Amino acid sequence: MLFFKAVLLGFAVAIPLGPIGALCIARTLHMGFAAGFAGGVGTALADATYAAFAAFGFAAMAGVLDGGAGWVRILGGLLLIGLGIRGWLSGGGQATPATANARTLITTAAATYALTIANPATILSFVAMFAGLGLAEDATIATASIAVAGVFLGSLAWWAILSGGVALTRSRLPAGFARLVSRLSAVMLIGLGGWALIPAL
Repeated sequence: MLFFKAVLLGFAVAIPLGPIGALCIARTLHMGFAAGFAGGVGTALADATYAAFAAFGFAAMAGVLDGGAGWVRILGGLLLIGLGIRGWLSGGGQATPATANARTLITTAAATYALTIANPATILSFVAMFAGLGLAEDATIATASIAVAGVFLGSLAWWAILSGGVALTRSRLPAGFARLVSRLSAVMLIGLGGWALIPAL
């Protein structure tokens, strides 16, 4: 169950079309699926890196969290709902592609990894999200590894869908697409937050 929720979380975090998403679309249009997906791989690895910091941080603090895990889960669930509401209200406007000078698939992945990892505030989001998933209640190396793997695969799945869709249509996405996926992400985060609160309450 934790793995499934982590996959949904990784997917929800990845789908808002910011500068990295716009870059992925542009590369797919100009150089094909592999180039766009390589950028997505770098972003998914960056998401997994921050997820690892958050998840293994919970594992390291398992003794400190013992006894207060229920409150941590409630707080995490509320923060998930808050992130979802903020995502819904933001609307998902047109994003300007990020700049990444990369020629090969490996350097493309490395460039998007560097661009994504440059936002250290992401780790705070993953701390809140994992708290909402109940990781604080069963924070071990094994559960942390499962959570990180789920986030990585969920994020990677989105980039495969996005790059594949753009490569197949060979056209730019509709004007309302960014708003649609932003709203979908928001609904998923609110749903995960509500899911976290039900057992906690």
